[in-house]
Formats: sequence, structure tokens, C-alpha cells
Amino acid sequence: MNRVSRYLLKHFSELFSSLFFILFFITSVVFFIKLTAMTAIIKMNFLELGTLYIYLLPRTLIYTLPLTFFIALCITLFNLSKENETIVLFTLGYNPKKIAQLFLGLSSILSLVLILDIFVLIPISKQLNTNFLEYKKAEAKFNIKANEFGQKFSDWLVYIEHSDENKLYSGITLYQAPTAKEDEKLIVATNAVIDNEKGTLRLNLDQGKIFEFTKEDIQQTDFERMHINSRPKTPVGAIQTIQEYWNGVFTDQRRAYDLSFFLLIALFPIASTLIALSIGIVTYRYNKGGIYIAMFSTIAIYLTLTTLVSTWNPQSAPIIVFIATFLIAYQIYQKRIRAMF
Repeated sequence: MNRVSRYLLKHFSELFSSLFFILFFITSVVFFIKLTAMTAIIKMNFLELGTLYIYLLPRTLIYTLPLTFFIALCITLFNLSKENETIVLFTLGYNPKKIAQLFLGLSSILSLVLILDIFVLIPISKQLNTNFLEYKKAEAKFNIKANEFGQKFSDWLVYIEHSDENKLYSGITLYQAPTAKEDEKLIVATNAVIDNEKGTLRLNLDQGKIFEFTKEDIQQTDFERMHINSRPKTPVGAIQTIQEYWNGVFTDQRRAYDLSFFLLIALFPIASTLIALSIGIVTYRYNKGGIYIAMFSTIAIYLTLTTLVSTWNPQSAPIIVFIATFLIAYQIYQKRIRAMF
């Protein structure tokens, strides 16, 4: 790598690191607000919120790194144009083609890292995040309070007369509404305790009666001890392999959309490099403004196309949007940069 390339990368890396910190902080705040909203349903301490935040880091990087790369490249080249340093570089023989090759190579490395993030880290982190939330939802069912109506355990409505700090309940009443397969049921018990084993809840009832209401009569059964199990909808600890997870794109429309959307975001650095050169390399005397409008318009158009085409046909969206964007970027680059410089 020659001295000019190192000079360009030095300016770019300084701006990239600053912008990445800002965008990463903003994105993190947005995700963290969403996480804290869950505390209205699930009780979590600061350490547990931090755990959930770590599970969201792979997604945070997918959103922040491509946008940071594009914005940093545009502004770096624009600042060099503003100081007439790009003219000096061209005079020394370092033409726009070499700049394009340098940053296309850098953007390809970044996109490769992001694609590995998509196929490896995101499936694992998403499943860990889902399992953690399911576990906390199951754990939240411990918070059955005395003398309150409308509380549920599995399919049963629960009412208790008294509870203590050790989660020991007394005066238990459970009611199950009639369904197409089961009759209406009522259970009363003297004492109860709830056990939690890796997210699987078990209500242990002592000294009670079961009343089953049919159309013909009422049946009563006495018991000394009874167990009612409750499982979360998604079994805690059931982690699919990466291959099994992404095989779901052929049957799950939402997962197909996610893969298409994430791939297009990961390919954005390559697709937008030539547009960034076209926006940043200018004759400052005649092109003083418009850089920010051009940057954010490019991002908005790309994200809009990514969303629409991924919704319409997620299987072919990455190829269609990426190739179309790169070809348009190449035409703009040929017209605005190669023809002028």
C-alpha cells in the first residue's frame, strides 16, 4: 500500500470511528428503549437487560456499520475536495479509478464480515434472545398475588387467599372454562407451591377437590396431592443449528424476508461505494452544497427498495436490488467522475 492510500485510509478511519460511535450509540438507545418497555410485563434487573442487549448486538452492527461506511466515505472525500486535496492527488497520478479500487476492496471485506454475522451470529443470538424472554415470562408467573382476580396459570384462572415471601400459597381456587374437548372444571386446594425447573412451571396442590361440570351432572374427585404443569410456547433451551435455522427461509415467509433484508443491508457498502465517490469528489467552487441531501436520499431510496422488493420476492430480492443499485452507481460514477476527472 503506497503513501497516498495510507493517507486516504487515515482520514477515512478517523471519521469512520467517530461516526460509528455516534450511530452505534443512537441505535443502542433505540434498542434499549424497546428492551425497557418489556419491563412493564417482565421483571428484569440491570444485568438481565444487559444480557438482552448483548443478544441484540449482531443486529445493531448490521444496521450501523454499512451506513457508517457510506456516510464516512462521502464526507471524507468531500472534505478532501473542499481543501483541494483531491486535485493534488489526481495531479500526482492517483486517479479516481485507484480510489474506487481501494474502497471497493475495503467495502468487500466489510460486507463479507457482515454476511458472516448474518449467517452465524444472528441465528444464535436471536434464539438465545427468544429463549431468555420465554424463560422470564415463565418466571413472571411466579408473581401470583393474594386476593387478586384475573391471574392465570397455563389455561387456569387462579385465585388465592394468602401467600408469603417463600411463594407458599393457601386457599387456592382454579377455574378452567369449557372447551370443545374438555368440560368446565373447578379445583379448590388447601395449599400450593410453584416449582420452576429451567422454565418449566409446576403447580403442586395439596388437600383439595376437583369439580367437573357436565351437561348431565357434577363429578367430584378428592385428592391429597396434584400436579399441574405449564410449559412456555417455545421450549427453553431448544436451539436450532445454523443450517436448520436458515432452512426455514423455504417455509417461513418472515424468515425469508429477514434474510433478504439483512443481506441487502450487508451488501450496501459495495453497492454504494461508487455513489459515495460521485457524491464526495466534487469541484468545491461549483458544488458547495447538496452532499447531505444526496447521502440521505441514497440511503432512503436503497432502504425503500430493499423493503419493498424483499416483501414482494425475498428469494430474488438480494440479486435484483444489489445488481440494479451497483449498475446505477457505476453509470453515475462514469458520468460525474470519470468524465470530469
